[in-house]
Amino acid sequence: MASLNPSQGSGQGTGTAPSRQAENLHADRRNAFADAPLAARPVGYGLPCAKCKTYYASNLTACPVCKSPQRVSANAPLATVSPAETLPDPEQLEEERERFLREFNAQVIASPLPAESPTPALYCNRQENHANSAAPATICQECFDHLQERVDVLQAAMHMDAKEASQVIYDAVWADPSDPNKTYLNAAQAILNELKRRSGVAQVFGPLQPPPN
Repeated sequence: MASLNPSQGSGQGTGTAPSRQAENLHADRRNAFADAPLAARPVGYGLPCAKCKTYYASNLTACPVCKSPQRVSANAPLATVSPAETLPDPEQLEEERERFLREFNAQVIASPLPAESPTPALYCNRQENHANSAAPATICQECFDHLQERVDVLQAAMHMDAKEASQVIYDAVWADPSDPNKTYLNAAQAILNELKRRSGVAQVFGPLQPPPN
């Protein structure tokens, strides 16, 4: 029995050692936090400058912009804000819009365009042919261009050279010398056929009928 006491005493001694080590560790941590310097707290913005209304840090003694040391007083009354402009009634806006359109259309109808500035779509653009006043257009521009081309071709056909015309007559006269009574008729027919060919007029086979009265 006596031999078991030393072993029991040694067991209790080893059980208290970890608790002392833990207390020493906690003490060392407390001392480390106590010796460490505290981090600086962030500085916020204070009241704005009384002169230029610039916001600057609360730890500064003067405004960094205008160097004024005075800030806006916290007890100063707030500036009154004017109420927002009220929007008009949509129905009223629609009525005013309709009224404006009616008045504008009435003015347009009451004041037609002057004669010296006619509308190109309604009046002839050949103003040199209408010196007194503008004349209404009776043909579109595309049809006018087409007719102008045909007139140009006909005018070019009429400018036949005299030598060419005499050659046409000579060939027509001597093509059929059997009947002397048809000499002038053959020459005239040859000239007309040449003019038609040059002007692009379609050939008519057969006698032409006079238009009915």
